[in-house]
Amino acid sequence: MPVPAPPTAFSAPSAGASARRHAILAVTALAAALTFTTACGSSSGGYAAGTGTGGDHVQPAGQGTNGYGGQADDDSGKPAAAGKPAGALALRQSAALGPFVTDAQGMTLYRFDKDTAKPPTSNCSGACATTWPPVPADGATAPAGIAPDALGSVTRADGTKQLTVNGWPAYRYAKDTRPGDTKGQGLGGTWHALASDGTKAGTQPAADVGVFAQPQLGRILVDDMGRTLYRFNKDNPWPMKFGCTGTCLDTWKPARPADRSKLNGIAPHLVSTVTRPDGTRQLAIGCWPVYWFTGDKQPGDINGQGKMGLWFAVSENGKKNTNSTSDTASSHIPTTPPY
Repeated sequence: MPVPAPPTAFSAPSAGASARRHAILAVTALAAALTFTTACGSSSGGYAAGTGTGGDHVQPAGQGTNGYGGQADDDSGKPAAAGKPAGALALRQSAALGPFVTDAQGMTLYRFDKDTAKPPTSNCSGACATTWPPVPADGATAPAGIAPDALGSVTRADGTKQLTVNGWPAYRYAKDTRPGDTKGQGLGGTWHALASDGTKAGTQPAADVGVFAQPQLGRILVDDMGRTLYRFNKDNPWPMKFGCTGTCLDTWKPARPADRSKLNGIAPHLVSTVTRPDGTRQLAIGCWPVYWFTGDKQPGDINGQGKMGLWFAVSENGKKNTNSTSDTASSHIPTTPPY
């Protein structure tokens, strides 16, 4: 009787064994796929599931998927976290932006291109309003450089009232941590520091001599620090005479000469330089020596206008600006001598 050959290690398995093996392989593959998906979708690795983009496509701050300069908007309908009251607004000057609006603590206020001013509408909510906290309207007051009627409010979708400047809703940026920070400027191409009239700051950066739209006096000349430029009736352009000397110069500082290639809004032929009796050089507008006033503390201040009937801001055409102000008499500068 013939003896059957022993089975080898490569013998075909039975039908039941084959089915069990396929089931085990399927479960193993599914577990591996889930592990890979979890790792790639975690906060520590690459991208979120369903985005369709890899880790090298993560949007930088200011270019988030919602265009708000932050995370994607999960607009939950909840009110945005209450921001600090703005208090007395101020204007700050920078070489890159010119004058821009800050709150009472010096924190920069911004506007959003996706909002509207006419009518005032805020389109930043949810996560956007976490990155860009809306500025409360209550208690905000305007400095001399901002027209009081430029300040208003808009009622947000959550019922809170947000400050507006000439209709544009105002925001702070969560990553600005110190007074004067402008880290939000230009983010996403849609966020800009607010200028005094609600437009985008930076469209007219600081110049050696520039034009400022002062609410009470109109378009007047300012220096590179945003300080109002004045002329003195006791000076004289021809023959040259300087009426402000000695202790007068403690209060009225001669403006430094300007580079004619660094002017903004003024005709170059109006700008010149004169030499004072002590040999120092001074800026002249329309041949008149011009000064800045130590009583002016921020861009747009005109505390020197009309002092003793002798000191006047200079208009963009180089002429003396004789418009009166309601607070000229409130200056604490001594009234004698007449400077």
